[in-house]
Amino acid sequence: MSATHLFSPFQLRSVTARNRLWISPMCQYSVFAEDGVATDWHLVHLGSRAVGGAGLILVEATAVEPRGRISARDLGLWNDLQAAALAPIVRFLTGHGAVPAIQLAHAGRKAGVSGVIGPSALAFSPEMAVPQAMALADIEQAINAFRSAAGRALAAGFQVVEIHSAHGYLLHEFLSPISNRRTDAYGGSFENRVRLLLEVAHAVRAVWPERLPLFVRISATDWLDGGWDVDQSVKLAGLLKQAGVDLIDVSSGGLAPDQQIQLGPGYQAPFAERIRREAGIATAAVGLITEARQADAIVREGRADAVLIGRQSLHDPYWPLRVARELGYQAPVPFQYERGW
Repeated sequence: MSATHLFSPFQLRSVTARNRLWISPMCQYSVFAEDGVATDWHLVHLGSRAVGGAGLILVEATAVEPRGRISARDLGLWNDLQAAALAPIVRFLTGHGAVPAIQLAHAGRKAGVSGVIGPSALAFSPEMAVPQAMALADIEQAINAFRSAAGRALAAGFQVVEIHSAHGYLLHEFLSPISNRRTDAYGGSFENRVRLLLEVAHAVRAVWPERLPLFVRISATDWLDGGWDVDQSVKLAGLLKQAGVDLIDVSSGGLAPDQQIQLGPGYQAPFAERIRREAGIATAAVGLITEARQADAIVREGRADAVLIGRQSLHDPYWPLRVARELGYQAPVPFQYERGW
């Protein structure tokens, strides 16, 4: 068997994940999460997946400022109370063998709260608010918000931070010429459109210790003519690597409601494979990965370094343990559950 497979450990900087089957960040929109503070729901939701054998667990898109929330029920990390509420969750994940990670996000024009902002005054859809085009002061505030949230993530004990630049949220909005019509240093050319994401990456890396990995999630393509595409994603990935980013979490779409996504099993894995090969950076594949051998093949064949699961994990929090058994690997089962396995 290949030395690199789904249940081989994976090291980035000083952090080693016990396997390459990871949990995607999934918004919970929990009615109990007031003012962005995590609750027992988040502990049980995330903790059960650590018990279930996942190698790394990404906490849902966590807003870096109040106006950056997808909904009023999102988690946040713009104050110390929110960081304190996440700390026991981090301890539980670590105690059960999973690497604790968090996705830092700003919803931009897709925010479901007041004060919606974006690169340009263009609404996501007719039903949603027209955002206020960001002034340079707003851009600086967003950069500082990501930096401060990363510092709080470190204080809470997280070992990985992921910057969310996908699915039509703020940083993705700056990347795509469909949503970014600016004529200043943050719009127009490729170099200008990627400027904000690179500045955020540098700002986060400045407070995030060298010993800890930094991820970025991108939408590799908008699935729209004239939008962000895979060629630009490859070029961006190389720049992010130079900025101290260790892994690209490769998704797609989400920028506009008229996108034409070509769905199919593992439909986004080819994007992760191309970015990994051409940009020379580690990648994670995500999207309709639902079978054990399918997930293992992605890693074994070098198409990505890790596989992220979402819906499959919601169906079965213990799917990693079941996959390990199906593939013939020994995965640690909590002693409380040994008789059941």
